[in-house]
Amino acid sequence: MIDMSTTYLGLKLNSPIVASPSPLLKKAADVQRLEEAGVGAVVLYSLFEEQIVHESFELDHHLQRSVNLSPESLGYIPDHGTYSLLPDKYLEHIRSLKKAVKIPVLGSLNGATRGGWFKYARLIEDAGADALELNMYYLATDPARSAADIEDEQIDLVADVKSSINIPLAVKLSPHYTALPHFLKRLAQAGANGLVLFNRFYQPDFDIEELEVTHTLDLSTSAELRLPLRWISILYGELNADFALTSGVHTHEDALKAMMAGARVAMMASELLHNGIGRVQEVLKDMYAWMAEHEYESIEQMQGSMSQRSVANPAAFERANYMKVLNSFHDLP
Repeated sequence: MIDMSTTYLGLKLNSPIVASPSPLLKKAADVQRLEEAGVGAVVLYSLFEEQIVHESFELDHHLQRSVNLSPESLGYIPDHGTYSLLPDKYLEHIRSLKKAVKIPVLGSLNGATRGGWFKYARLIEDAGADALELNMYYLATDPARSAADIEDEQIDLVADVKSSINIPLAVKLSPHYTALPHFLKRLAQAGANGLVLFNRFYQPDFDIEELEVTHTLDLSTSAELRLPLRWISILYGELNADFALTSGVHTHEDALKAMMAGARVAMMASELLHNGIGRVQEVLKDMYAWMAEHEYESIEQMQGSMSQRSVANPAAFERANYMKVLNSFHDLP
């Protein structure tokens, strides 16, 4: 009997497939269906810093600066649409899910600045969340701010949030840091129990007829797996934190690769939105069949088996592989 369980953030999960934030997590009935399909845990969509600040009028320094420039600036707080749950409703949603399912439920906060809003980390814990994911979705746009300034502020934020809760803390971030391994090491030292790689930046587009900036949501593809796969493979065993791979998990092969790189869990959303909750069961069934064919006894046995420290050619993950990839172009038909 193959053991499909894994451990993430100190939580024992029945499977390594985790449902990451999507509209599928808005209704308790759908989360129950996800549990029945075999997900090991769910990560709720984020409660946004802007929502909390706007709701409570405890404006952080970024918002204050904008308000001083223009009284209309409050209108630039994004419309969260499907994800628009006010703080109290968000906490109640956690309570209802904890009554509805047995799998771990992870709350999520989306913020990148220090301020009174992060007190909701403790409220999310009090509502019953098994762990908290801090989503540091931040786009550096100010030429006057250095990378060091931004990173120091985010490290302080993680430390503040961690000090306010007793449940495990995961940090979800983008790959856009000049020295990513060092920054991730600092996050772990600041208290991050898990690192979720990577956040997807949603890029604006132009409507050249209406002369407007437009926003569309493009679901991920398996090709996006390569970026988090590479970094988790490189950093596996180097940091005192669990890795979660997100963006690009669509098939059982994608999930297996995530495990081999060294991830504890593979997070899935786009595939479920595109093909339905039943895909979880199909992916797990195919993973089980592949592992049986290749004589794996457990997910744990597989984790890290293709990391940089485990493969015969560690340079394949680094710059030495760059020329090899470029040269391979000549081999194309």
